[in-house]
Amino acid sequence: MGYFIGRVVVVTGAGAGIGRQLSIQLAAQGAKLALIDVDQGGLEETVELTGISADSVMISATDVTDREAMGECAAATLAQFGHVDAIFNNAGVLYSGTVEDSDYADIEHVMNVDFWGVVNGSKAFLPYIIASDRGSIVNISSAFGLMAAPGYSAYNSAKFAVRGFTESLRQEMLLHHRQIAVICVFPGGIKTSIARTARVATTLDHSEVVESFEGSIARTDPAAAAKTILRGVERRRPRVLIGKDARIVDLLTRTASSGYQRIIPALKSG
Repeated sequence: MGYFIGRVVVVTGAGAGIGRQLSIQLAAQGAKLALIDVDQGGLEETVELTGISADSVMISATDVTDREAMGECAAATLAQFGHVDAIFNNAGVLYSGTVEDSDYADIEHVMNVDFWGVVNGSKAFLPYIIASDRGSIVNISSAFGLMAAPGYSAYNSAKFAVRGFTESLRQEMLLHHRQIAVICVFPGGIKTSIARTARVATTLDHSEVVESFEGSIARTDPAAAAKTILRGVERRRPRVLIGKDARIVDLLTRTASSGYQRIIPALKSG
């Protein structure tokens, strides 16, 4: 019997990218789905792509930054399915710009979605997942949650925070609720629309940022990323690295420690 058959799984950011691919693959493996995204049209398209039956899915055009709404969504999920077994806190946004050129509002936007969205999802669904016989909380950080880079201070801050939050939560579950697996995912560059929908500092050309990201950073197909994530969840791995680039970043930060902070500026200025 497959790992996800009959399990009730929540996916945030399910309207596109990794979230959509997670939804498609989870449905194919027999999961029941609660899909969350601010993009109602994207959610409906995802449901159509999954081919899942109407009684096995619910969708909610909820903003993960809205704490009260996330709580209501969690209660509605429990009411519809009777239990909740896992959440994939996947919703995220990207922002490019130096600290000097960035507005506070842009930094706050990234933190609200990428960090507080993870906290809100985890907190809202945690009591129900704890009640599961073998629940999972899966939080999406980034290779930029392992290594910082110039021009991405807001995104780095949020993804480092996701990593710290997730690792602390995992230890709490080991102490008090050992049946719960808490997993932190570190994708490298994934071929999604995240750069096209990203905000950038006024000093940058958005089209150039998109071209750079999609041409030299986004290398891994989101379907392959979703497959790796689901395999990691089945094996209850605390850390899941996605893509060769993420593995290189992990190795670099382990071996060079803070020394990498001199390597990247030297490469960019060279």
